Amino acid sequence: MQVLLTEAQIARRLRELAREVSRDFLGKTPVLIGILKGSVFLLADLMRLLEVDHEVDFISISSYASGVSSSGTVRLLKDLDTDISGRDILIVEDIIDSGLSLSYLRKNLLSRNPRSLAILTLLDKRVPRERQVYVDYVGFEIEDRFVIGYGLDHAERYRELPHVALLEQEDATRSER
Repeated sequence: MQVLLTEAQIARRLRELAREVSRDFLGKTPVLIGILKGSVFLLADLMRLLEVDHEVDFISISSYASGVSSSGTVRLLKDLDTDISGRDILIVEDIIDSGLSLSYLRKNLLSRNPRSLAILTLLDKRVPRERQVYVDYVGFEIEDRFVIGYGLDHAERYRELPHVALLEQEDATRSER
C-alpha cells in the first residue's frame, strides 16, 4: 500500500484549515454538515480544532454503486435533522472528483435558504469536472487516482486507516472477497 498523505501531514493541514474556518466564521455559529460516511474522520478532527461555536448535522448522498467510478446519478439517502434556513453552513466533504454529488448537494441546501454556504474538502482531485463547484477550503490537491483511508473506502473497507493511500490492485481484490 503506497501512502499518499501521512497522518502527520493530514493533522498539520487540518490545523491550518481550522484556523482559516475559525477566522472566517468568527462571531457566527456555523452548522457543519458532514457527508456520510467518508467525512466522519475529517469532521470529528475538524470539530475538535475549531475555535468557534458550531453545530453538527449529517447528510448522506450517493453517486457510486459499488465500484470506483461515479454512477452519474445522485441519490439522497439521509437528510438533515436541522432546519438550516438563515444559518451559516459549512459542508465537510472527504473528496471531490467529478463535482456531481457536491453540485447536487449545494443546490439542494441552497434551496433551504441558508444565510451562507461554504465547502471544505480534504481532497480535491485534479480532474475535468462534470459540474464546476467552488470549494472554499481545500486540504490537498491530488492526482486522479483512487484513494483509501482516513474515511475513504473501497467497498466499505479501509476507512479506518489513519493516512490516505493509493488503492493498489491487491487491495481492491482483497476488499472484493
